[in-house]
Amino acid sequence: VQLQASGGGLVQAGGSLRLSCAASGRTFSTYAMGWFRQAPGKEREFVAAIVWSGGTTYYEDSVKGRFTISGDNAQNTVVLQMNSLKPEDTAVYHCATIRVLPDYYSDYVEYDYWGQGTLVTVSS
Repeated sequence: VQLQASGGGLVQAGGSLRLSCAASGRTFSTYAMGWFRQAPGKEREFVAAIVWSGGTTYYEDSVKGRFTISGDNAQNTVVLQMNSLKPEDTAVYHCATIRVLPDYYSDYVEYDYWGQGTLVTVSS
């Protein structure tokens, strides 16, 4: 599975960005997709995930109410709509896929394939 993330950029605090991730290859085995982020000098952090069957979504507490994950299983794409952005949201955002039901969607070791990432910079 190959993943290509796009949509990052520079935005002022309070602004919005829309990230997209397109999956190609053996995508029929994808159970869920998620977004993680990694800021300079910090560990990788879970942002959001969506389960294809049923559309259940999961969010990290700091983004609840501001970010929305959605996707199209038939098109193998997932979108992260980010509103009310804050400087602390600055990071490289990566999309990733899960093939089977995980113990924790927030644990990056559960994910099988990763995209290269797209940089989001929020200025104050």
